[in-house]
Amino acid sequence: MSYRVAINGLGRIGRSVLRAWFERPVGPPLELVALNELADIQTLAHLTRYDSTHGKFSGSVAVEGQHLVVNGCRMAVSHTPDIAELPWRELGVDLVLECTGAFSDRSAAMVHLQQGAQRVLFSQPAEPDVDATIVYGVNHQSLRPEHRIVSNASCTTNCIVPVIQVLNEAFGIEHGVITTIHSAMNDQPVIDAYHHTDLRKTRSAFQSIIPVDTGLARGIDRLLPALAGRFEAQAMRVPVVNVSAMDLTVMLQTGSSREAVNALFREAATRFPPGVLGWTDEPLASCDFNHDTRSAIVDLSQTRLSGDRLLKVLVWFD
Repeated sequence: MSYRVAINGLGRIGRSVLRAWFERPVGPPLELVALNELADIQTLAHLTRYDSTHGKFSGSVAVEGQHLVVNGCRMAVSHTPDIAELPWRELGVDLVLECTGAFSDRSAAMVHLQQGAQRVLFSQPAEPDVDATIVYGVNHQSLRPEHRIVSNASCTTNCIVPVIQVLNEAFGIEHGVITTIHSAMNDQPVIDAYHHTDLRKTRSAFQSIIPVDTGLARGIDRLLPALAGRFEAQAMRVPVVNVSAMDLTVMLQTGSSREAVNALFREAATRFPPGVLGWTDEPLASCDFNHDTRSAIVDLSQTRLSGDRLLKVLVWFD
């Protein structure tokens, strides 16, 4: 018996999910059966075949009427702006991957359920009223059958929380500050343009380093409640298309050394499920992590300690 999945929103995240699904075949019982995207189906097919960041798709992509066919898998395509009109019941959808970025609370997820879906997974941080926020490798074992509305948290949370967890379990953490050095995003203009909330985001994405707001500290509080209130976070958008880094500074409770910290990360990477925590000691740049599927890659060459407790760690992620 198959488990039928739909994607709502085929923007940057939704298309990445679509391509990843077929690049690393999920296989039975999971079956991708439906896509909802406002753009026309020919454009969707073109952007699935060709991606400026991740290159040409290695499989086959075709359009058959209102179906997108990828590697022989037929997916019904709709262009419905109102989620209250989505055909999940008719299509027998079990799980909706909510990738529009437009919705983040229980009330929106309930509309998907009312339309016939059995469960909803948000691709971004959600409000506290969802059933669970899950970071794979950190708290995925807390997922329960009764959890029908779940958030996958943010890219930055998936990157930094495993690293913080490792350090806290080994040394204890008094407090910390995180700076996200993030690639440009689609809420930034190519040339100067108006923005409805943030004057900094009126500036060209590729001419400036731009400070932006981040809710990362709240995400850490939610995932690691024992460390609630101990972290502050800030973020900078930088003029690159993909791959971001996180600069983590923490005050350890127990003193250590650079060598011991790096040895800890090498060992800890083996304890996480595959694809969560990695490390490198090579002299790499951000472009070397493009298309890297791991949640976090600790750059051991950049580990620094002031005294034996003030620690700085650099972590990459795509």
